[in-house]
Amino acid sequence: MPVYAISDLHGYPFEKFKKLLKKADFSSEDYLFVLGDVIDRGIDGITYLKWLMVQPNAELILGNHEAMMLSCDFLFDEVSEESIARLTSTKFKLLETWKENGAEKTLEGLSAVRASERKYILEYLREAPLYESFDIEDKHFILTHSGLGNYSEEKRLSDYSVEDLLWNRPKITDKYKDGTITVFGHTPTFTYGNEYNGRMVKTDTWINIDVGVGWGYSPLLLRLDDLKEFYSD
Repeated sequence: MPVYAISDLHGYPFEKFKKLLKKADFSSEDYLFVLGDVIDRGIDGITYLKWLMVQPNAELILGNHEAMMLSCDFLFDEVSEESIARLTSTKFKLLETWKENGAEKTLEGLSAVRASERKYILEYLREAPLYESFDIEDKHFILTHSGLGNYSEEKRLSDYSVEDLLWNRPKITDKYKDGTITVFGHTPTFTYGNEYNGRMVKTDTWINIDVGVGWGYSPLLLRLDDLKEFYSD
């Protein structure tokens, strides 16, 4: 069963995403990990969440944008200009932080969804894991949204904080555990240098697959079994 990973889709057109899966011959016998941040900036974030909620062979690992959405769960009962106007100062700050990070399109999508469906989306996000760890043949993988902040080889995965797993910005020189491939997104790869524009960054111990979809680059779908890369046309 081939296993795939993709990250930071940020509302990328959903039909193009499905074409990318088809390009990789992704089937019901395969498995897909989405390493967070399907929402915000683009128009189809809520479409991704609704799709993921019913896929038996796809799993969302929580990203910082989904975490910001959860911090604004007070909006889920009603998303309107009136509900936003009634916000307390604390809630207003949470909402402003989310909006500063591209929430407008997601809020528009939420306003078009029934209250009962928003409730199910919220429950789904609350249950989303912060990491996964598994073996594929002779390779051991750790999947998170942003790598492993404050890394220590002595730490268990459960010892890492939410901040470590959702907001970390690894340096190109950072090194994780030998014999393990840690796969993550969050930090657009072009920030490591022009040679990585629209392409993944691979070191001895980690792979960053956030190739900058939120900035106009085409997403990368990575098959973990053989580390083959598939890019959207």
